Amino acid sequence: MILDKLENAANYYDSVPGLERFMEFYAANDLESLPACKIKLDGDDLIVNINDFHGKAESDCRMEAHKEYLDIQIPLTEDEEMGWKAQVDCQDITTEYNEQKDVEFYGDKATAKFCVPAGHFAVFFPEDAHQPGIAPGKVYRKIIVKAKVQQ
Repeated sequence: MILDKLENAANYYDSVPGLERFMEFYAANDLESLPACKIKLDGDDLIVNINDFHGKAESDCRMEAHKEYLDIQIPLTEDEEMGWKAQVDCQDITTEYNEQKDVEFYGDKATAKFCVPAGHFAVFFPEDAHQPGIAPGKVYRKIIVKAKVQQ
């Protein structure tokens, strides 16, 4: 897992697939004013989801993990709390892995919780179960980048 400011993204280009290409797109577009949508920057290998997000209470946010993609989560306009737990330590599978959606959900509690400030990003690799969206009562713009991992 990585947590940092967007302005430091270049430090991670070698270790985060798709990050450099996304940052080129980010620099060329005002993602706060684009309509909510899904944009394929590189076919199914790099997908940008622009969301008008409704934050939830922690109890309504599920722990999740992916196998084929990593997540780059970017709250643009409001801070967001997130949880983390090593995927191998997740024991309470509530929804079995869905290959089409590339997601498995867990009832496990996070072992770490942290704030992702607006304008920062968090990268979750397949080894990272994560619990995004903890922002009760907030409505905000959020970007979720899905980048295919090399296996």
